[in-house]
Amino acid sequence: MKLVKDNLPILLFILLLAAAWELSTRIFHIPSYIIPRLSDVFAALGHHAALLSKHFALTLWEALLGLAFSVVFGVLSAVWIDSSSLARKTIYPLIVASQTVPIIALSPIMVMWFGYEMGSKVAVVILFTFFPVAVNTADGFRMADREIGELLRSMGAGKAQLFLKWKIPSALPSFFTGLKMAAAISVGGATLGEWLGGESGLGVYTKRAANMLRGDDVFAGVLLLSLMGVALFVAAQFIERLVLGRRQAR
Repeated sequence: MKLVKDNLPILLFILLLAAAWELSTRIFHIPSYIIPRLSDVFAALGHHAALLSKHFALTLWEALLGLAFSVVFGVLSAVWIDSSSLARKTIYPLIVASQTVPIIALSPIMVMWFGYEMGSKVAVVILFTFFPVAVNTADGFRMADREIGELLRSMGAGKAQLFLKWKIPSALPSFFTGLKMAAAISVGGATLGEWLGGESGLGVYTKRAANMLRGDDVFAGVLLLSLMGVALFVAAQFIERLVLGRRQAR
């Protein structure tokens, strides 16, 4: 009951948008291939439930795999950047500079390297999600309170103890900020990878539906992709609260 009360404003706002969507398409007689009725979108979800569930599972798996690799590589890169002045002067600027290259331009290269199987989709997800994890974690290490570090050193703490008891706790809030950002955009990476070359997944489903001007099916796929992104963000937020505590995660 408390959960519903806390989220009542957003629930009411979503209901208002849904009503406006349904009524406007009926009143203004908007063609279904432009904006379908919301009721038709839900009907498409029910009619193609079995097929959509298979596509949904594959896209979710691609997003989770890419996100997992980004967390591992991102954290390791952040540790390297923090522990090495040479890496801080070379690797960090390169990571930042890599974001000036449009990811959509690199995505076809991933398809050329990894083919049309799952590997290319996971690679595209990594392109989307590595940056926020690596940069936010590195910044979290950098912003660790130096006075706490000096206090631990004066008490005889070694490098391993400094890292575990000072650096990691200091970097966790920034890490989770990057993780939440990465979780939300991982779905976009998986979808783009499927658009560029794939035989299944929600990206392929929406692309095929768009080619056939099936607006209800397109919006059904987009709705599922949106819910997937929200679910991954909420999952990352839940993990953050478990690790940091409710008060810090707000």
